Amino acid sequence: MRSGVAVSNLPDRDPPGLPLPLTGRTSLFAILGDPIDQVGSPTLINTAFRRRGWPAVLVPLHVKAPDLAVALKGLRSMANLRGVMLTAPHKTRGLGFVDSIGPEARLVRSINAIHCGKDGRWHGENFDGLGCLQGLRTAGHEVEQKRVLVIGTGGAGRAVAAAVARAKPAELCLYDVDQERAGAVRQDLSAAFPDVSVTVGPPDPETFEIMINCTPVGMAGSCGSPVDPSRLAPGTLVVDLVIEPELTYLLQAAAARGCIVQPGLFTLAGQVDALCAFFDGGDNV
Repeated sequence: MRSGVAVSNLPDRDPPGLPLPLTGRTSLFAILGDPIDQVGSPTLINTAFRRRGWPAVLVPLHVKAPDLAVALKGLRSMANLRGVMLTAPHKTRGLGFVDSIGPEARLVRSINAIHCGKDGRWHGENFDGLGCLQGLRTAGHEVEQKRVLVIGTGGAGRAVAAAVARAKPAELCLYDVDQERAGAVRQDLSAAFPDVSVTVGPPDPETFEIMINCTPVGMAGSCGSPVDPSRLAPGTLVVDLVIEPELTYLLQAAAARGCIVQPGLFTLAGQVDALCAFFDGGDNV
């Protein structure tokens, strides 16, 4: 089902294999998550490395939440490791394993990328919000002066909410099953962007022009929708950060109601250039 799905501007998703030959001079990058099967980063990032002529490779590592500290400690001992990406559920805990963080990570209190400097220092930053907004713009959408509902205020949700707030929407409403967490994010964003109306409310998308799902609900292996699709008004822009399946139940139900829908690969593709610049860092690749 493709009705209403904006996919034409996405980059190639079936490039030839990894950059070859792999040698002792190949720079290593890793993405850690639990689960890991659904990540799209290896395809897009390795394609970006190849297009830049970098002798580098990104590999997926399945690391469960209790094992994050052990995994990162082990990775830190690898002198040819140049960068780490973190996906759910590691983005918030990852803050505790870096030597410094960038301004976006400081605001949203989570990281999705670590620059591993040749001096041994690790620097973390978050590009999820930038990627989401860039993905929207790629498809011809803006959030300025729009009523926006963000579902989920975990690591990715906080980053997306901050990026939306920075773009000056007419209203930004947050929802999370953990109401205390949503309230804390509202306080942070209200302090950072005092001219923006930031509220916490129910997961009811009826009155919003844009709805962004930042939860794993709908990911392959799970089912359902974070909102009641029957409450979506035709013409609403529905964004899902889930990568696999490309068309989640939410997006299929939204498209059937006449909504404009955007799959998660847009958010990932929207941050590739920034991630490469961050990883390069002037001394790495």
